[in-house]
Amino acid sequence: MKYFNVFGPYEDHKGDMRSVVSKAYDEILRTGKLSLFKSHREGIADGEQRRDFIFVADAVDVTLHFLGEGSASGLLNCGTGVARTWLDLGHAVFASLGRAPNIEFVDMPAHLREKYQYFTQAATTKLRTAGYAGTFHTLEEGVDEYVRGYLTKRGGQ
Repeated sequence: MKYFNVFGPYEDHKGDMRSVVSKAYDEILRTGKLSLFKSHREGIADGEQRRDFIFVADAVDVTLHFLGEGSASGLLNCGTGVARTWLDLGHAVFASLGRAPNIEFVDMPAHLREKYQYFTQAATTKLRTAGYAGTFHTLEEGVDEYVRGYLTKRGGQ
């Protein structure tokens, strides 16, 4: 399995490598705003960088589906097949907190600019052909479940 941008409960131990949903939640509670990287690529507006975000419950469903499945072989992408923007993600976190969006754009560190991926999206044809027919949470549904069902219950940071 090749997992795309997984987010969800019990990732706190990952520290700085935890999902942007978790980081955004903490930053919004601490400062009232969310900082996202400016775009440094022609034709892509600030916040319009895209990722295939997948809620951990969906990643678990895919994994369990293939756990005992003997007919699937090779690398399978575990993602939704839909790329969403960082702005979409930020707006979803603010909505789950019942707050109006307050997003600022900050310069991307110079050492990341040449390596930064502006678009990731799982090709899911092989996943579907191998027999996975499940549906995925939308970004908004997954973020809401994570924020309301876990992050707010664990309390702040």
